[in-house]
Amino acid sequence: MTNTMPEHIRTILFNRVPEVTFAFWVIKILSTTTGETFADYLNVDVGLGLTVTTWVMSALLAAALVAQFLTKRYNSATYWTVVVLVSIVGTLLTDNLTDNLGVELWVSTVIFSVVLAITFGIWFFRERTLSIHTIFTRRREAFYWLAILFTFALGTAAGDLISEGLGLGYLIGTILFSALIGVVVIARFAFKANVVFCFWAAYILTRPLGASIGDLLSQAPAEGGVGLGTTVTSVVFLVVIVAIATYLGIKVRRQRAEAIVELGGPSAVARWTQVPA
Repeated sequence: MTNTMPEHIRTILFNRVPEVTFAFWVIKILSTTTGETFADYLNVDVGLGLTVTTWVMSALLAAALVAQFLTKRYNSATYWTVVVLVSIVGTLLTDNLTDNLGVELWVSTVIFSVVLAITFGIWFFRERTLSIHTIFTRRREAFYWLAILFTFALGTAAGDLISEGLGLGYLIGTILFSALIGVVVIARFAFKANVVFCFWAAYILTRPLGASIGDLLSQAPAEGGVGLGTTVTSVVFLVVIVAIATYLGIKVRRQRAEAIVELGGPSAVARWTQVPA
């Protein structure tokens, strides 16, 4: 029965990740910015240090992932909590390589590029798709979150390499990565490039874009920033994230109610074979 369910209904009722809309990309960029500034806030302003910050945020991420995997379908609050925490931990992975182990940024960029490519390769070999519109099982979701973790780590390394390693500054970094995302958008809509490739390319690029925006807003003017500080930047962006995530949650609940009506009501939905966990 599940195989004959209309695809759009199946996605609404069973997919474990949100629909990719403009709001999705806005909150994604905001979460990456928060990952950059909040990691700096805990590490430097609070004084936890890089190692303690990494352990604390990794523990919170593990707890959030457990909650996420216990859900039966997309839940806005749980999902975006994981995204914000993955953003922070991904940032800390690169920071630990750079600050604690002395790994150069270009090396980190290469390492995470290779690891991400391997993740995609294994994911496609096992599932025959990299589409986020078919995250119906926990195995696919595990690949999804692993890939996202490495996109954040890669984006952090690439963003820091451009802005700091090459000395281009945060403003130039913001402009550069915005332009690259624009190229991906043009490739998708003007030249009909593969949608899955374009999604993941844009997803990777939003990380260094968000990091550049976060540094541009939070760092002192003497260092090329606006000088808002990590506290103000983190709080403002977290408030906006909560607002948009709440909106997305309300929208999804409305879509699910409409989908259930389209199938013939709750009793009709109950007759469909459940998607395997």
